[in-house]
Amino acid sequence: MVRLQGVMPMAAGLTISGLAGAGGVGVETIRYYQRRGLLAEPRRPHGSGMAGGIRRYGAEDVRRLRFIRSAQAAGFTLGEIAELLALDAGQDRQRARELATARIEAIDAEIAKLQQAREALRRMAGACASTQEGPCPILTAFDG
Repeated sequence: MVRLQGVMPMAAGLTISGLAGAGGVGVETIRYYQRRGLLAEPRRPHGSGMAGGIRRYGAEDVRRLRFIRSAQAAGFTLGEIAELLALDAGQDRQRARELATARIEAIDAEIAKLQQAREALRRMAGACASTQEGPCPILTAFDG
Protein backbone atom coordinates (compact mmCIF):
# COMPACT_ATOMS: atom_id res chain seq x y z
CA MET A 1 0.00 0.00 0.00
CA VAL A 2 1.38 3.45 -0.96
CA ARG A 3 1.06 6.37 1.46
CA LEU A 4 1.47 9.92 0.22
CA GLN A 5 1.69 12.99 2.40
CA GLY A 6 -1.80 14.48 2.60
CA VAL A 7 -3.37 11.58 0.68
CA MET A 8 -5.34 8.65 2.01
CA PRO A 9 -3.66 5.23 1.65
CA MET A 10 -4.29 3.62 -1.72
CA ALA A 11 -4.18 -0.07 -2.40
CA ALA A 12 -5.35 0.02 -6.00
CA GLY A 13 -4.32 3.58 -6.87
CA LEU A 14 -6.10 6.89 -7.15
CA THR A 15 -8.89 7.76 -9.54
CA ILE A 16 -8.45 10.90 -11.62
CA SER A 17 -10.39 12.88 -9.01
CA GLY A 18 -8.13 11.47 -6.27
CA LEU A 19 -5.06 12.49 -8.25
CA ALA A 20 -6.54 15.95 -8.78
CA GLY A 21 -7.18 16.28 -5.05
CA ALA A 22 -3.67 15.11 -4.18
CA GLY A 23 -2.24 17.73 -6.51
CA GLY A 24 -4.60 20.54 -5.54
CA VAL A 25 -6.03 20.90 -9.04
CA GLY A 26 -9.25 20.09 -10.86
CA VAL A 27 -9.92 17.04 -12.98
CA GLU A 28 -9.91 19.17 -16.13
CA THR A 29 -6.39 20.35 -15.26
CA ILE A 30 -5.27 16.71 -15.11
CA ARG A 31 -6.81 16.09 -18.52
CA TYR A 32 -5.18 19.22 -19.92
CA TYR A 33 -1.77 18.10 -18.64
CA GLN A 34 -2.38 14.72 -20.25
CA ARG A 35 -3.21 16.35 -23.60
CA ARG A 36 0.00 18.40 -23.30
CA GLY A 37 2.00 15.23 -22.63
CA LEU A 38 3.01 16.25 -19.10
CA LEU A 39 1.10 13.43 -17.40
CA ALA A 40 0.50 9.93 -18.69
CA GLU A 41 -3.01 8.61 -19.12
CA PRO A 42 -3.01 5.12 -17.62
CA ARG A 43 -4.65 2.27 -19.48
CA ARG A 44 -7.96 0.96 -18.29
CA PRO A 45 -7.34 -2.33 -16.44
CA HIS A 46 -9.68 -4.38 -18.67
CA GLY A 47 -9.27 -2.83 -22.12
CA SER A 48 -10.63 0.30 -23.76
CA GLY A 49 -14.00 1.96 -23.35
CA MET A 50 -16.10 2.38 -20.24
CA ALA A 51 -16.32 -1.39 -19.80
CA GLY A 52 -12.54 -1.40 -19.35
CA GLY A 53 -12.76 -0.08 -15.81
CA ILE A 54 -11.45 2.97 -14.06
CA ARG A 55 -7.96 4.28 -14.72
CA ARG A 56 -5.75 4.34 -11.63
CA TYR A 57 -2.89 6.66 -10.79
CA GLY A 58 0.01 5.96 -8.47
CA ALA A 59 2.55 7.72 -6.30
CA GLU A 60 4.73 8.60 -9.31
CA ASP A 61 1.79 10.39 -10.94
CA VAL A 62 1.23 12.40 -7.76
CA ARG A 63 4.95 13.26 -7.59
CA ARG A 64 4.94 14.37 -11.22
CA LEU A 65 1.79 16.46 -10.77
CA ARG A 66 3.24 18.16 -7.71
CA PHE A 67 6.45 18.85 -9.65
CA ILE A 68 4.42 20.47 -12.45
CA ARG A 69 2.52 22.65 -9.98
CA SER A 70 5.70 23.68 -8.15
CA ALA A 71 7.46 24.51 -11.41
CA GLN A 72 4.47 26.59 -12.50
CA ALA A 73 4.57 28.44 -9.18
CA ALA A 74 8.23 29.21 -9.91
CA GLY A 75 7.11 30.77 -13.19
CA PHE A 76 8.11 28.08 -15.68
CA THR A 77 5.90 27.70 -18.73
CA LEU A 78 4.33 24.34 -19.52
CA GLY A 79 6.78 23.99 -22.42
CA GLU A 80 9.71 24.57 -20.08
CA ILE A 81 8.21 22.13 -17.59
CA ALA A 82 7.97 19.49 -20.30
CA GLU A 83 11.64 20.08 -21.06
CA LEU A 84 12.55 19.85 -17.36
CA LEU A 85 10.66 16.57 -17.08
CA ALA A 86 12.53 15.22 -20.09
CA LEU A 87 15.83 16.44 -18.64
CA ASP A 88 15.06 14.64 -15.39
CA ALA A 89 14.95 11.37 -17.30
CA GLY A 90 18.16 12.18 -19.18
CA GLN A 91 20.18 13.74 -16.35
CA ASP A 92 21.11 16.86 -18.41
CA ARG A 93 22.11 19.06 -15.51
CA GLN A 94 23.61 21.82 -17.66
CA ARG A 95 20.37 22.45 -19.56
CA ALA A 96 18.35 22.32 -16.33
CA ARG A 97 20.71 24.95 -14.88
CA GLU A 98 20.32 27.09 -18.01
CA LEU A 99 16.52 26.98 -17.71
CA ALA A 100 16.69 27.84 -14.02
CA THR A 101 19.13 30.69 -14.64
CA ALA A 102 16.90 32.13 -17.36
CA ARG A 103 13.93 31.91 -14.99
CA ILE A 104 15.92 33.68 -12.25
CA GLU A 105 16.79 36.47 -14.69
CA ALA A 106 13.13 36.85 -15.65
CA ILE A 107 12.12 36.96 -11.98
CA ASP A 108 14.81 39.57 -11.27
CA ALA A 109 13.52 41.72 -14.14
CA GLU A 110 9.97 41.43 -12.84
CA ILE A 111 11.11 42.35 -9.32
CA ALA A 112 12.89 45.45 -10.67
CA LYS A 113 9.75 46.44 -12.57
CA LEU A 114 7.58 45.98 -9.47
CA GLN A 115 10.03 47.97 -7.33
CA GLN A 116 9.85 50.84 -9.84
CA ALA A 117 6.06 50.71 -9.75
CA ARG A 118 6.11 50.72 -5.93
CA GLU A 119 8.40 53.76 -5.83
CA ALA A 120 6.23 55.62 -8.35
CA LEU A 121 3.13 54.89 -6.25
CA ARG A 122 4.95 56.03 -3.09
CA ARG A 123 5.84 59.33 -4.76
CA MET A 124 2.26 59.82 -5.97
CA ALA A 125 0.83 58.96 -2.53
CA GLY A 126 3.21 61.47 -0.95
CA ALA A 127 2.26 64.14 -3.47
CA CYS A 128 -1.43 63.40 -2.90
CA ALA A 129 -1.00 63.80 0.86
CA SER A 130 1.11 66.97 0.60
CA THR A 131 -1.67 69.20 -0.66
CA GLN A 132 -5.45 69.43 -0.65
CA GLU A 133 -5.58 71.48 -3.88
CA GLY A 134 -6.34 70.02 -7.31
CA PRO A 135 -6.87 66.41 -8.19
CA CYS A 136 -4.88 63.72 -6.46
CA PRO A 137 -1.82 62.72 -8.55
CA ILE A 138 -2.70 59.05 -8.09
CA LEU A 139 -6.02 59.56 -9.84
CA THR A 140 -4.61 61.69 -12.65
CA ALA A 141 -1.74 59.24 -13.26
CA PHE A 142 -4.18 56.53 -14.31
CA ASP A 143 -6.47 58.83 -16.27
CA GLY A 144 -5.53 57.90 -19.82
